[in-house]
Amino acid sequence: MDIFTLLKAVILGLVEGLTEFAPVSSTGHMIIVDDMWLQSEEFLTKYVANTFKIVIQLGSILAVVVVFRDRFIQMLGLGKLGRKSKEISKNRLKLSQVIVGLIPAGVLGVLFEDYIDEHLFSITTVLIGLVVGAVLMIAADLFGPKEPKIDTVDQITYKQALSVGLIQCFSLWPGFSRSGSTISGGVLLGMSHRAAADFTFIMAVPIMAGASGISLLKNWQYFTLDAMPFFIAGFISAFVFALVSIRFFLKLINKIKLMPFAIYRIVLVIVIWVLYF
Repeated sequence: MDIFTLLKAVILGLVEGLTEFAPVSSTGHMIIVDDMWLQSEEFLTKYVANTFKIVIQLGSILAVVVVFRDRFIQMLGLGKLGRKSKEISKNRLKLSQVIVGLIPAGVLGVLFEDYIDEHLFSITTVLIGLVVGAVLMIAADLFGPKEPKIDTVDQITYKQALSVGLIQCFSLWPGFSRSGSTISGGVLLGMSHRAAADFTFIMAVPIMAGASGISLLKNWQYFTLDAMPFFIAGFISAFVFALVSIRFFLKLINKIKLMPFAIYRIVLVIVIWVLYF
C-alpha cells in the first residue's frame, strides 16, 4: 500500500471526525467523498469500503467517550461516590433517560435498515436531507425560546428525552444529520443549545457503538493485512479530528447557534448540485 492511499485514509478520517458530531451530516459528506475517492481505490471492494467507514466511525465514537468520560462513569455507577456525591448523582442525567431517548430511532432503524440502505443512500437523497435538515435548524434558532428553561442535561426529563428521541428519527434519512435533528429538537423543546448538544453526543455513543459493533462482526473477514494500515490510519485520524471538533463545537454552540451550519448545508447543496447535475 503506497503513501498516497494512506493519505486518503487520513483525509477520509478527517472528514468523518469533523462532521460526525457537527450538524452538517457526516453520512452525506462520506457518501460524497466515497463517490469521489473510495471507489477509485482498486483494493477497496464495496465491502471493504463499508468496513472502513465503520472503523473510522468508531474512532469518532471513542473521541466522545474521552470528552464525556466523567459523565459516562457517573451514569454507569463505576466511580466511588461519597455521601454528598451520591446526593448530587440523584439529580444528574441517568442512563435510563438516555435509553428512553434512543428507543424511537433504534426501533425504526432496525425495522427499516434494509430499505434505507437500498433506497436512500444516494447523492439526491442526501441533498434532500441536507436542505430539510437546514430548514429545521433555522426554525429552531428563530422559534426556539430566547431564554431556555433547561441549561444543562441534568435538567432533562424523561418526557423531553423521549421527545428528542422521536425527533432523532428524522436522522435515519441520510443527509438529515443526527446532531442537527436532535439539537434542533432539543432547542425547540426549551433546552439551551449546549444542553441539547451534550445530550445528543451522549446518546450517540451507545447507538453508534452498537450499530458499528454489529457491522464489524458481520465484516470481520475484511480485516486483512493489506487493508489494516488503511483502517488504522483512518481510525486514528477520525479520533484525533473528532476530539478537536467536539471540544471546539461545545465551546461555541451557545454563541453561534445553528444558523451558520444551516447556511453551510444550503451552500453545500448548491455546490454539489452544480458539480453533479
